[in-house]
Amino acid sequence: MSEALINRLVEFAESGNQQKIVLAGQSYQGWIMEITEDALLISTGYADKSGKDVWIQFTELGQAELSYWDNQGSQWAEFKL
Repeated sequence: MSEALINRLVEFAESGNQQKIVLAGQSYQGWIMEITEDALLISTGYADKSGKDVWIQFTELGQAELSYWDNQGSQWAEFKL
């Protein structure tokens, strides 16, 4: 994947307190844990006993809605790739 896209995903991962990805009606809310050449890993839930880790392919992100928790505004803010 392009270096520009990976840089934007790093920026997304560092935005706000949490990130949210809505893809095909499914919402994943948590923290971006890893970014590889073709996917990102989001860890959802609170603590190790609840939640799960989900890999999302970059090819799927074109149809996804991305947002992050904006602490200053205390609301979800949209993030555009």
